[in-house]
Amino acid sequence: MTLEEIQAKLEASVKDSTVTMEGDGCNCSTLVVSPIFEGMSLLARQRMVLAAVRENIDSGELHALSIKARTPAENS
Repeated sequence: MTLEEIQAKLEASVKDSTVTMEGDGCNCSTLVVSPIFEGMSLLARQRMVLAAVRENIDSGELHALSIKARTPAENS
């Protein structure tokens, strides 16, 4: 799975998001910035992001994803 494919899935799943990816495609990290995270706990944010790629993790196509999920205010 390429970083571009992961990024596209995350952007499609998390409304109004800006997604930045780093890594090699199997083990990678992401920064997802979206106003939808306002008022959500860190755990709820991470669960939302993971839900977008859960099937890829379950199939072994994606081995690890480190997640930072922030609101636009938290990212500035």
